[in-house]
Amino acid sequence: MNSLLIRGALLRILPNLRELTARPHIAGKEMDLGVAQLLRDRWLEYGLDSARLVPYDVLLAYPSREPNRPSRVSMLESDGTVVVESQQQEAGVDDPEAEPPFNAYSASGEVQGELVYVNFARAEDFQTLVRDLRVDVTGKICIARYGEIFRGDKVKQAGQYGCAGLILYSDPEQCVADGMAVWPDGWMMPSTGVQRGTVKLTGDVLTPFYPANEYAYRLRVEDAGLPTIPVHPISYGVAVEILRNMAGPEAPVDWQGGLDITYHLGPGYTGQASRRTVRLVVNQDREVRTTYNVIGTIRGAVEPDRYVIVGNHHDAWVYGSVDPSSGTAVMLELARAMGKLKREGKTRLIIFRQIYRITYMYWGAEEEGLIGSVEFVEDYIKSLQERTVAYLNCDAAASGNFSLSVAASPLLHNMIRDATKKVPDPHEPSKTLYDTWRTKRPEEEGNPDSRPKINKLGSGSDYAPFFQHAGIAASSMSTDIDPAIGLGGYPLYHSAYETFDLQDRFIDPDWTVHQAVGRLWGQMAVTLADALVLPLDVRDYATAVQQMMDELRQEHGSRLSAQNIGLEHLESAVSNFTRATTTFHQTLGSVDKSNPVAVRAVNDRLMKLEGAFIDPLGLPDRPWFRHVAFAPSSVNTYAGQSFPGLADALFDIDNAADQAARWEVVRKQLAVTTFTVQSAANTLVNNLF
Repeated sequence: MNSLLIRGALLRILPNLRELTARPHIAGKEMDLGVAQLLRDRWLEYGLDSARLVPYDVLLAYPSREPNRPSRVSMLESDGTVVVESQQQEAGVDDPEAEPPFNAYSASGEVQGELVYVNFARAEDFQTLVRDLRVDVTGKICIARYGEIFRGDKVKQAGQYGCAGLILYSDPEQCVADGMAVWPDGWMMPSTGVQRGTVKLTGDVLTPFYPANEYAYRLRVEDAGLPTIPVHPISYGVAVEILRNMAGPEAPVDWQGGLDITYHLGPGYTGQASRRTVRLVVNQDREVRTTYNVIGTIRGAVEPDRYVIVGNHHDAWVYGSVDPSSGTAVMLELARAMGKLKREGKTRLIIFRQIYRITYMYWGAEEEGLIGSVEFVEDYIKSLQERTVAYLNCDAAASGNFSLSVAASPLLHNMIRDATKKVPDPHEPSKTLYDTWRTKRPEEEGNPDSRPKINKLGSGSDYAPFFQHAGIAASSMSTDIDPAIGLGGYPLYHSAYETFDLQDRFIDPDWTVHQAVGRLWGQMAVTLADALVLPLDVRDYATAVQQMMDELRQEHGSRLSAQNIGLEHLESAVSNFTRATTTFHQTLGSVDKSNPVAVRAVNDRLMKLEGAFIDPLGLPDRPWFRHVAFAPSSVNTYAGQSFPGLADALFDIDNAADQAARWEVVRKQLAVTTFTVQSAANTLVNNLF
């Protein structure tokens, strides 16, 4: 497998990415379909057994097409004179196919008034602002930095606290490293760059829990739970002028950003600017359009009814050279190599028997809310839960060149670590990816023998419906930037400057990072597809659940005890789960591998363990998320949260208006969590009754 990805891979990945980034391809537009057709045709050329487009009709959002109705942010004098106004496109970008910057699914509307600075618009930021500093945000236009949490959660918090509208911008502290050049001389964000992005997730909003097919029942748009306040992104070149001369108290030290001003909270302005106001205008069109998933398969030789799914999305806000096209280009090369293996049957390194079917998925409309993958999972959920071994996601394959970054179900941890030991590091070929990964991203800081860190899965990419909704083991990987630079992610994220040139000149000029990711991705897929007994390690799940139990006891034990709520039943369930995983793992060594019934029986349990953590009723107030052990944080959808039902119930409980009601939710979620962990243990036990 690896040898096929070495020979000529650099020559193929580069033109793949150049072709994929040649034109903007936002979801639902002509070029989006063009890219989907290109990918399908390429897979057929590579010799996959099948490749087809699967359409879904979904609600998408775009900037208004009417030239006299642009979205914009303006600062005005009292007589209406415009002092500064946001641009309709980034400087140097004159492509008529590139949509203006926008936040998809914002409410349309116009608001004008005083400005308040709300830092990152996190729950704790609003608590500090409103509770501690007594700044009134009701009816005000709020401005927040991108970063720390999902932008949709910023909008949610702003709406809950009564803001009239929200302005988002990329602060230099998050997108410009000291001493490093901005685009086009470097890969830092220039003062004209703007991050686009959706403000909602979890699929088509008109068909929740069901696929958006031709016979689907659709909600009215006004009943779909979309944001009710206008939201719009701007550049930091405009933000600095809007934030300058703000009135009110000086912002806390850790709220001060990277602009050459002293940040104040507001509301409004001071001095000669005291009569100025801010106007926020958002005009978006929402319409049902068709998005296309692309599905390709290589049939398994032994158990073709079981799937190893490899996936990424194909739509981009503009050119998308990192997100998603670095992953798209790599996945094309992976499919080519797999197709060659299929045709030839073997190489010098590996006999390609491929027990299970490998399914390749390019998702449509991921950027507007994971739409293609969510609709597919909702469409085929019964079959996927029964037949899927694992889902392997790789979105921004090369978003940096520092280290591998992985998030995954605990079931996949051991398999992933073993796979990295078989792939050379792109910068130090004498070492493996595992060697450099554990040095740069250790599980235990300061421990030279530490394993590399694998993060919890939150949401934000196409693994979410598989893992969080269907209970299928999943992983997501990328390469990231050096944390010493001090930025949260790659600086040109979701801007029109995310071009082929960004990869070719700055992130991966020798294209070895892309190659290494492809080799690892392929190694993982083949390891799963070619295994007689699936390499899923249940012991890692027990370790993770025990750590979660310890964290819960440490953080909330005394608070729970004060309410006469004990953890002894959950602790017992966790102990039972640990014993069950240990016993089950020991039995794997004695499985009669010549007996297909015996092998299928143990693989059934390995595959179904993840699904045992699914609660069909879902989490409180967000029933689409159903995983009881891991889910996105309710206040940051990007981040993974342990025991999320309990975590949601306990969040800020000391300040809850109705303490009794909240503690009843805690009691219920503790019972649900205990039952679920015990049920997971039961799935591994031979003699249950």
